[in-house]
Parts: sequence; C-alpha cells; structure tokens
Amino acid sequence: MNMTQTVDARGLPCPQPVIQTRKAMEEGGEVLSIVDSETSQRNVTRMAEKSGATVEAEQLEDGIYLRITLGERPEAQAVPTVGAAPEDEPLVLVVPSEMMGRGEHDELGRVLIRAFFHTLREVEPLPDVVVFLNSGVKWVVEGSPAVEDLRALIEEGVEILTCGTCLGYYDLKENVAVGTVSNMYTIAETMLGAGRVVHL
Repeated sequence: MNMTQTVDARGLPCPQPVIQTRKAMEEGGEVLSIVDSETSQRNVTRMAEKSGATVEAEQLEDGIYLRITLGERPEAQAVPTVGAAPEDEPLVLVVPSEMMGRGEHDELGRVLIRAFFHTLREVEPLPDVVVFLNSGVKWVVEGSPAVEDLRALIEEGVEILTCGTCLGYYDLKENVAVGTVSNMYTIAETMLGAGRVVHL
C-alpha cells in the first residue's frame, strides 16, 4: 500500500513549491501538495502532468490541495532537452550580469537570477561550465545568496569559471567563495570550444 506524502508549500516563493513537490514525487507513491496561489497551482500541475502524473485540485479555506497520482511516464511526455548541446560537446552558460533580464527595477532582476540558480539543478541538461563575467561575478563571492546553490552545482560536476579582471574591477578578488578564478584566454577557449553557449 502506497503512502501519501504531503508537501506543505504554502508561503514558499517560486520555484520552491515545484522543487519540493518534484522531490516528493521522485520517492514514489501519491503526493498531496498544498499551495496558496493560482500561480503555484499552475506550476506544480504543469510539472506533474509533464511527468505523466494526474492531478486533482481542491480549493479549501486554507489552501489549494493538489492530489498527485503517479503513473508511468510516456515517452511523448518526457522532459524535453530543447537546444541541448551535441553529445560529448560542452554546454556553457554565461552570466554577464548580476541581474536577469532588463526592466525598470534592478531588484526584480536579482530576484529572478537568484531563482534561476536555485532551480538550475532541477532541470536538464545541466551546463558543463558556468562562466561569470562583468557584474555577474558578484554571485560567486562571500555573502552571495547563490553560493550554496553554486557549490551544489560543482558537486554535480559543473565547472564554475569567474573572470579575474572583473573581480579586480569590483575589488572582490579576496572574497571569492566558490569556483575558479580564471582569465580571458581560458574563458574564450571554453566558449569557442563549446557545443552551445547560452547567455542569461
């Protein structure tokens, strides 16, 4: 008899409801995910259905209850790896700024890129190398909220290269907390030798 796992994701910021529900699904059995917004409901439902599960939603006074029943994952619904680098050729992710996207509010850009780093381990394919340039180097130094996520990526085999010139410009060379301080030759060589380069 399968046990039902309960994930209480109320009050959690994106993408935590999806990440926590997905981890519970990986353990097998039925999952009850409780969220408190329609956005979280849509995101969790989309992820679960892509995995071949069925989702029943019930709106109660204290939240939206999503009952997820796992099934065999059809090939047609496998998580796509659109734009994946050719096999055996590295996929390189370039982070040229401390923000993601452009808009009226810099803080929103920082929130988005922070969420991106936190989500990166949960998607496929993982990049082989992440290169930090310009103000993007601020994410690899002590006090950065992304340090733990970047360390986790390294444990997954992802290489992190940071521009030494950029660190020097921001006077951060002594504050690097994760990854390798690199030079433009190595960075250029890495980018030009990649199967695909993705810029944030």
